[in-house]
Amino acid sequence: MAEGVGVTQGGPNITRRWLTVAGYVAVIFFLSAQPGLRVPGTFVYRDKVAHFLEYFGLGMLVWRAARDTWPAQKPLSRALLVLLACMALGAIDERFQAGIPGRESSVYDWFADSSGALLAVLWGLSREMRREVG
Repeated sequence: MAEGVGVTQGGPNITRRWLTVAGYVAVIFFLSAQPGLRVPGTFVYRDKVAHFLEYFGLGMLVWRAARDTWPAQKPLSRALLVLLACMALGAIDERFQAGIPGRESSVYDWFADSSGALLAVLWGLSREMRREVG
């Protein structure tokens, strides 16, 4: 399987994309480590919206980094890899939050994380498929 995966040579664009992903992940875990952190407002599902948007952003960044790193890879394979990576990171983040005082870990938060990443991947995939057709 590894025979078909071609990685382009590093280059500043690819390095910058992955450094952006790493910085974004660091911000996610920094915010997750804040005891008692709450999303302001009165909307009942504001926490889920925040999780969705947070992982939509992550999904977009990872998609672009993966696209530039493995341009020869089939878009659907790349999309699956990006989605699984974002979902795994969401699960790790929720597990991490479980040990922070005043924070709660919820499978529903993970669903919101995964949904945000899924939408980002679908958006990126649709744009790439449109480019191939048109």
